[in-house]
Amino acid sequence: MGSSSCGSSGHKSGGVVQVKTIFLGDEAKSKEERRLVQKLDWVILTYCCLSSFFNYLDRSAFANAYVAGLREDLNLKGADYNIVLSMFTAGSVIGQIPHGIIIQKFPPRIWLPSMIIVWSALTMSCAACKTYQQLCVVRFFQGFAEASTYCGTIYIIGSWYKPREIAKRTAIFTASGQAGTMFAGIMMTAIYTGMQDRSGLKGWQWLFLINGIITIPIAIVGFFFFPDTPEKTKARWLSAEERELALQRLPPKSKDGHNIQPWSLAKRVFASPALYILCLWAVITGALEAYVVQSLFLLWMKFHSDVFTQAQINTYPLGVQAVGIVSNFLAAVHVDATGKRVPMGVLACLLQLVAAVMLMVPTLPFAGTFFAYYLSGTSYMVNPVSYGWASIITQRGGDDAARSVILYAMNACSTCLYTFWGIALYPASDAPYWKKGNIAMIIVVFVMLGGLFAVDWLDKHTLRKFPYGDTAVRDIVGVGDSDVTVVPHPGVESEEDGEKRIKDKC
Repeated sequence: MGSSSCGSSGHKSGGVVQVKTIFLGDEAKSKEERRLVQKLDWVILTYCCLSSFFNYLDRSAFANAYVAGLREDLNLKGADYNIVLSMFTAGSVIGQIPHGIIIQKFPPRIWLPSMIIVWSALTMSCAACKTYQQLCVVRFFQGFAEASTYCGTIYIIGSWYKPREIAKRTAIFTASGQAGTMFAGIMMTAIYTGMQDRSGLKGWQWLFLINGIITIPIAIVGFFFFPDTPEKTKARWLSAEERELALQRLPPKSKDGHNIQPWSLAKRVFASPALYILCLWAVITGALEAYVVQSLFLLWMKFHSDVFTQAQINTYPLGVQAVGIVSNFLAAVHVDATGKRVPMGVLACLLQLVAAVMLMVPTLPFAGTFFAYYLSGTSYMVNPVSYGWASIITQRGGDDAARSVILYAMNACSTCLYTFWGIALYPASDAPYWKKGNIAMIIVVFVMLGGLFAVDWLDKHTLRKFPYGDTAVRDIVGVGDSDVTVVPHPGVESEEDGEKRIKDKC
């Protein structure tokens, strides 16, 4: 193979290469690999981002509808708001593991878009709810269907991308969800202004209907273009050579990687320390995002509705998501550039500690409250340190079924937290001051600092166990060469032999 694949591209310099590296990852790639990654970004990442955008648009619809008349029309009182949120959460928790197993046998290109259609229909059904009980039922099944989306996407990203490519793409994916949350506020303002009482429907009902309708086309696109996993894909937009390259550039696969026989899968999952450490880690990082997840800034502004207009209530909290998007991406750039995640985890903790300490002051001026809630948006910095890190750790074993189940189990655990976390610590009835929640946030910060080092140990442990778990560019010798083989786990070729083989080939 030519020198371009053996490292000469790695010696390029200049601003253009550096900018490409920020967005695409390691610049030391062959021309063929760069073309493949660009295709993956255009199709997989674009689709995943769109599905995440509309997923969070739908999720945010309830909070925006609540402050725009749903509370009064359905006569919600006390903790009803938090209970409805918890019903969605309960459905999501129950749905996680089934989705993780199903996508091992049922093509993700069919299953994931199908679930989008289901939760789009359920979103529209919220507009027809007349009672609190009906809303709880619809939200429960909506949560069950939407449980497929987040970890399903993390799983697909981890199936196609190399370790040093994952953090930024995970950040872009999660940022698209935050953008959906932002747009929900803007959309609610426009609908509330222009659609209120049209055709006998309230503005919040139109919000649910429009959200569902505009989401369905994304599912249709997925049916035609989503590529499944590299070893199973039949995507027409990938050539046979690109499909082979997609496999060769990734960590080697286990022969039982898609085996979902109950005893075999249970043994592989429960025997792994990754299950326990990463699930606990997901709970901790989820708790760190409580201010944002519980929409406290929105509820705080709703309490002060005598000061703020409805348009301001819907739009001012968007700044929290904007801060989250920027901090999320910057953290991911640092992670992919350095390979280090602990510094970003520590920084996220410190910023949340500042926000929590400020919000502990009951007489904090409006300006200080705005600053603290906007600062809380930096909690999204943990995404490259949580699921991005977990994706790399679980990818190393080459066991796709176990990786899928562990990722979904992580989300189930973090989601389960909010079946009671919001009700106990951040009830809407406590607005505008959540003393218990602020104290809990301070405790969570220090617990997370300890959790960082546990996950760092797991990272090093899996790398020792699977020395070929992080595939570098040097491992891609050539596409279609008969003497090229993927190194099987746990590794039959020494690192020295591998380096010699590559040098000889070059």
